[in-house]
Amino acid sequence: MVTLTIFCSAIANPLVASLGTLKHRSIASSVAVVRSYATSVSLKRRYKSRLRSSSCSSRPIVCRTSSSALVSDVTERFPNGYPEYTRLLPCPSENMPPRIEHLVVSEGGPVLDYICRSLGLPSLFVADLIQFGAVYYALVCPEPPPTATPEQVRIFKEVTAPSVLKSRASIKGKTVREAQKTFRITHPDEFVEPGTYLRVHVHPKRFPRCYQIDWRSRIIAVTESYVVLDKPAGTSVGGTTDNIEESCHTFATRALGLTTPLKTTHQIDNCTEGCVVLARTKEYCSIFHGKIREKQVKKLYLALAAAPVPVGIISHFMRPVNLAPRLVSKDFVKGWHLCQLEVLECKEVPWPSTSTEQSYGIEDCSWHNKDVAFECKINLLTGRTHQIRAQFAAIGAPIVGDSMYMPASMAEMAEPSVNPFGEFREHYDSDDQRTNATEEWVLKHGKEPNAAIGLQACQISWDDGKCVYKAGEPWWRR
Repeated sequence: MVTLTIFCSAIANPLVASLGTLKHRSIASSVAVVRSYATSVSLKRRYKSRLRSSSCSSRPIVCRTSSSALVSDVTERFPNGYPEYTRLLPCPSENMPPRIEHLVVSEGGPVLDYICRSLGLPSLFVADLIQFGAVYYALVCPEPPPTATPEQVRIFKEVTAPSVLKSRASIKGKTVREAQKTFRITHPDEFVEPGTYLRVHVHPKRFPRCYQIDWRSRIIAVTESYVVLDKPAGTSVGGTTDNIEESCHTFATRALGLTTPLKTTHQIDNCTEGCVVLARTKEYCSIFHGKIREKQVKKLYLALAAAPVPVGIISHFMRPVNLAPRLVSKDFVKGWHLCQLEVLECKEVPWPSTSTEQSYGIEDCSWHNKDVAFECKINLLTGRTHQIRAQFAAIGAPIVGDSMYMPASMAEMAEPSVNPFGEFREHYDSDDQRTNATEEWVLKHGKEPNAAIGLQACQISWDDGKCVYKAGEPWWRR
């Protein structure tokens, strides 16, 4: 058996688990499975212990695995529906350490059986992983990175040799690049032939907030073509690379009793709450995407800023790098994207109480003045990722609870020259100096919030105001 593995550290962004990650990960061979941790000898014992000790939601939730026989077996043995090793469903109280396994199938058979044997995981756990969308396959193993050892390269060449590929009927008519394209496994009984590449996200990113929400009460409108949802903070609209189960479109579909899954038309950050449109058909999904492209969709936001914000249009240029944090500059930078928002009003309000912050999981970022905050109404003119958060932080008024951008804003207040794109930036004699300064500036930012921040998509409208929907009260007013 050929086994491919990576050594994972804390994942700071979703791109680590993208389809192209293998090109930046090492490949190793072994007859036995190699674990994704340096202390691999004792992992199995520790792993089972961690699973047994993980606490779950107190409310029983039926696990919709692909095999009804598996579910009934668990229910019979454990009256409350929980197996002794703790299922992925319901959700544990915290995320497990990131772990991704890469395998090349040595003998054909059902994918669930092969993963269980290779990784020593319980079948019910693997069934849940497949339901989560956490298992991917490709007909041909992706190419190893430049840092691969000669032995690793030899293994790759062995399983992708033309003579080997020629004997596989499933690859006929495809180029190697086409055969390396990765797809989700959707059923535990799906057959995988020898030579198939598998990527298993053993510890998916979890969203426990999904199990705490009365989803039916969050539905704003239901039409024949779409559903408008008041998205709770701490949830993902359409899921992540390793978890499409714990998502707004999945839970909203179930809350409404729909037989056809709702479809994502646009995104807002996990830590943001408010209006989201979910399509009921593929046709309307395409229609709504067209409205967004043609700038027919208008969005209003409420932001709870830590400092006053001037009324009017605020413009920045955002670095075209698809990684958080998003860096912005007040001055034009060639190749950077224009970001514009209009602050319609800004009023002073009390800073949320400690109990309110605790109730919604607001992170304490050690802001110097927590007597008052400033509620701003914003007309979003361009729709860049993290735009409001990055722009407000850049003007010294970060969003309350934004553990990613508030630390950098505070660092710039203490030392204005630390921001290489700020008003008081230093002069750089070379591109290397600027690059180093940029890397240091990125490190001044914190981590992505786990729960809510002071940001709500309070209204969405399209077709010249013919369709207008509003969210409920933001969390800081409740």
